[in-house]
Amino acid sequence: QVQLVESGGGLVQPGGSLTLSCAASGSIFSIYAMGWYRQAPGKQRELVAIITTGDTTNYTDSVRDRFTISRISRDNAKSTVYLQMNSLKSEDTAVYYCYVPQVVPGMGEIDVWGQGTLVTVSS
Repeated sequence: QVQLVESGGGLVQPGGSLTLSCAASGSIFSIYAMGWYRQAPGKQRELVAIITTGDTTNYTDSVRDRFTISRISRDNAKSTVYLQMNSLKSEDTAVYYCYVPQVVPGMGEIDVWGQGTLVTVSS
C-alpha cells in the first residue's frame, strides 16, 4: 500500500503563490500517476492537475498557466508530487487533496487519497 503525507497549505493573499507537496511512500512501484483534487465549500471535488509516471501533465482549464505540477522519485522508495500555485484567486480557496492511483496485482486499481490541506486565498 501507498502512504501519503501532504503539506504546504495556508492563507495567502490574492495574486500570491503557494506550493503544496505530497510525499508517497510504500509500494510506489505500483503508482502510475499523482495528482491534486480540490473541494470548495458547497461544491463537488474536482481534478486540479495530474502527472503520470511518464511526466505527461493535465490541468483543469481554470488553473492552466497559473499552476504547475511536478514530481520527483528517488530510489523506488519515495515519490513526491508538487503543485506550484501562482496568481492565486479567491476562487482557488478549497481543501486540496493529493491523489495517487495505483495498480495492485490481483486487486486492480486502488485510489489513495491524502488527508487534505486547506488553501485560503483572501485579503
